[in-house]
Amino acid sequence: MLPSYYTVKGYGENEIEIERSRFIAHVGRAETADEALEFIQKIKKMHSNATHNCSAYLIGENDQIQKANDDGEPSGTAGVPILEVLKKKKLKDTVVVITRYFGGIKLGAGGLIRAYGRATSEGLQATGIVERKLMTVMKTKIDYTLLGKVENELRSSTAYTLKEIHYLDVVEIETYVEDDQTDVFAEWMTELTNGKSEVNKGARIYIEQEAV
Repeated sequence: MLPSYYTVKGYGENEIEIERSRFIAHVGRAETADEALEFIQKIKKMHSNATHNCSAYLIGENDQIQKANDDGEPSGTAGVPILEVLKKKKLKDTVVVITRYFGGIKLGAGGLIRAYGRATSEGLQATGIVERKLMTVMKTKIDYTLLGKVENELRSSTAYTLKEIHYLDVVEIETYVEDDQTDVFAEWMTELTNGKSEVNKGARIYIEQEAV
């Protein structure tokens, strides 16, 4: 599992006009080739009367699944420029379809490459990009007398994120900790509670935050 990676926030759309042609970007998240193909087919059905529905997707930790489709545009002028934008922005698990309604003015190969690249970039910007960070949920058990102190420290911390508090026989606090900082967190919690805490590792999950 990657320590972190970038992907799109979810589904998004954006339309631009270039030389009377409409270019509509449809952006989505896909974690498998089947999901990407399903997304593409859905858009093609929605815009079945469009001149072209060009697409590309990039999937997997090592970008092992990647595909570009010109859908009738001159070879290499549509799908590849879309894919190149995804690569340049270091996105993963992302699928893009650019729907074109021809406006009567031919753009030429260079113009098409620029148009599809721009439509993709602006579509991604409108959709939003997130960073997914791999976190370990650290489970800390403490006595109720320590709750106020520990909760205040966690809420004011910039390194750790409070997930949930369970009020049981003792208090169990769940905290998101970056995957490589679990030992540091355990030491910090031990010092904070003067050794009166029990810290264990829970699940490893990705959490999302807006990309800077």
